[in-house]
Amino acid sequence: MMVTTPTIAAVSYLNTIPFIYGIKHEGNLRANLLLSPPAGCYQNYVAGNADIALMPSAMVPTLKSTNIITDYCIGSHGKVRTVVLLSNVPIHQVKRVFLDAHSRTSVQLLGYLAAHHWHIQPEWYELSDYTQVAFAEATDAFLLIGDKVFDHEELFNYNYDLSEEWNKATGMPFAFAVWVARKGTSYEHIDALQQALTFGVESIWEAVVEAGFDQKHYNAYEYLTQNIDFVFNAEKHSALQKFWNAGLKVEPRSNPG
Repeated sequence: MMVTTPTIAAVSYLNTIPFIYGIKHEGNLRANLLLSPPAGCYQNYVAGNADIALMPSAMVPTLKSTNIITDYCIGSHGKVRTVVLLSNVPIHQVKRVFLDAHSRTSVQLLGYLAAHHWHIQPEWYELSDYTQVAFAEATDAFLLIGDKVFDHEELFNYNYDLSEEWNKATGMPFAFAVWVARKGTSYEHIDALQQALTFGVESIWEAVVEAGFDQKHYNAYEYLTQNIDFVFNAEKHSALQKFWNAGLKVEPRSNPG
């Protein structure tokens, strides 16, 4: 029996609000929304709780019976601002890296840059308690993603923007998340989603105001129009192919005692 109302897993961060706005307001798409950090989108999709998902791009090769859909993504051509490695020493002096648990793609991208761009081999640890940032040792670094970057970026001497560093290393843009659907998802739903996303990307200021981000201490509209690139094109697909082909796997340990 065909599901009449699809469930869509999407990210609960600032960079997704144009998509959410479009899904809610465009009018042709009736859908249930499941919002969570990026890792939660993956979990909801593989658990069968969602038919369509804004999927962390690192996880796409692991999915069975799934297609990339729509002409949209969460991407960037240069500085993305909300996926950064923060430290008090230059990157080549970093000994330990604490990894934000909310993003698999950012963790693996950092692993790629460590191996192929900076040629460093730090110890990797999970960062689940964000108060740890205040107790950093001199040679510690922290991978932070999402809106929380705006609250922590002034606390450190060095800020390595992962999208910008990827661009320096490869000359390519990057896509942090892409839209996917299970094979067999109706074309009507996919077409309606495409229309909704187009509407949302054309309504960024309205999305910022509705979500209350016009009241923040940073410029959310500038971020969404200058740092985020929502178009998923052939160049970004090639960048992901390069990223996937590297086959790197960063496995963080639990926190040191």
